[in-house]
Amino acid sequence: MNAAAPTTTPAPADSCEELVARALAGDLGPDPKELCVSVSFATRQAVRHDGRGSGYRNEVLSLRLGAAVGSCAVEPGQLPDDAIDTCVGADVSRLLQHPLLPIRVAALDAYLMHITPHLPEHGARTVHLPAGSSLMKSQARAKTVVSLLDLPAGATVLVVGVVNSLLEELRSRGLNYIPCDLKGGTTEWGEPVVTDALAEVESGRCDAVLASGMTLGNGTFEPLRRHALAHGRQLVMFAQTGSAILPRFLGHGVSAVCAEPYPFFWLDGGPGAIHCYGGSGPR
Repeated sequence: MNAAAPTTTPAPADSCEELVARALAGDLGPDPKELCVSVSFATRQAVRHDGRGSGYRNEVLSLRLGAAVGSCAVEPGQLPDDAIDTCVGADVSRLLQHPLLPIRVAALDAYLMHITPHLPEHGARTVHLPAGSSLMKSQARAKTVVSLLDLPAGATVLVVGVVNSLLEELRSRGLNYIPCDLKGGTTEWGEPVVTDALAEVESGRCDAVLASGMTLGNGTFEPLRRHALAHGRQLVMFAQTGSAILPRFLGHGVSAVCAEPYPFFWLDGGPGAIHCYGGSGPR
């Protein structure tokens, strides 16, 4: 019988800035000056799942480093036209210091994915998503994400980054929610969407926070993490953006992460995989 691989879960971080500084200093792994991005690409999509009355758009910057792909979602139309050309062939050190936050996030994600891929020895629990329609895969992912919350029925969750399948799954488990998104508007069911996540957590109306990794790319993650750390509130992240970054904050404000590196569930109808860190896992 083969011995189980030792678990070498990366040490937690206090901030993204600290992670970047440690990477640039060579404290996390290979010198980022010696690593270059071979492929840079943007993924744009519009979706309206079968049976849903509304849709949404996504735009994601992704950088390929060896076998790893790091990603950062942006609001549609906000990524400069020359971003892809700027990144391809560039060394990781330069991109970690780029003036655009989404480029820095994607570069850090690629670097951390390169040195700590989503494997059991790094603390990951892989969950396989079945093949199916975009809605079926969205709902399957939602079950895993919501399972990472440890709350009694009747508790209230602030959902930062509205995904209707997540709201649907919360309801099925008897949990209340406050939908929050910078775009505002309403949910599929006509519920108003608030726009200020920090104001909501400070109001005391929610018992836990379920937040998109996109908060890394728009600068709202750090205030949420600090608040969760200071108040002992659960902060569960569902991460296409920064799937390799956010597990580094476990125990430092983040209680669990559902990491979903490229290719994302909405790109393909075949089976897929997501990776859980912390929490009690799917149940």
